[in-house]
Amino acid sequence: MTDNNIAGFTHRFESGEGVRTLLLLHGTGADENDLLPLGRALDPSANLLSPRGQVLENGMPRFFRRFAEGVLDVEDLKARTDDLVAFVEESASRYELDAAKVVAVGFSNGANIAASTLLRHPAMLSAAVLFRPMVPYEPEEPPDLRDKPVFIGAGRSDPLIDPADPERLAAILDSGGARVELAWVPGGHQLDLREVNRARAWLEGPPQVL
Repeated sequence: MTDNNIAGFTHRFESGEGVRTLLLLHGTGADENDLLPLGRALDPSANLLSPRGQVLENGMPRFFRRFAEGVLDVEDLKARTDDLVAFVEESASRYELDAAKVVAVGFSNGANIAASTLLRHPAMLSAAVLFRPMVPYEPEEPPDLRDKPVFIGAGRSDPLIDPADPERLAAILDSGGARVELAWVPGGHQLDLREVNRARAWLEGPPQVL
């Protein structure tokens, strides 16, 4: 593994035997180490690229600012989405990754910036796995996500996210042509092993997700 700084992001990189790279985007209070086991569980052969969010909220790393629980600083989110894309581009060059086979795997705050990447830079990701996302913002026009696979994992009893948010996000992505699978679990905000297994099966296909 490597622990370096690229484009201002402290991160971990673990080389895999496959061509796919999982871009691991952690939740609030976690760091570049937390989602490595999840990434390996989802795809044992993938390259793992895991940056640490650059924003601190009461000492807890995040990928962008918010004004309050559930109230996102959209302008900061958009700017930091652009910064994340620059990080991915530079990382692909440094680590000799296939930039056309980057799959975002985000949890909570990380899922929100992954969703923002789909809306703002739709060509950057080949697919995305979004656990516990909100709608980051309403795009002015539907993004060009034709046939892009997106998996959304949502909790029926999530105390932090309105159940309407995953539904609305799925509709927004679908309007851009994405192939969205919305998977509900009966639990709350924490990941459920069943949905991790379901996301792994989804990544394996069919249809095969690059």
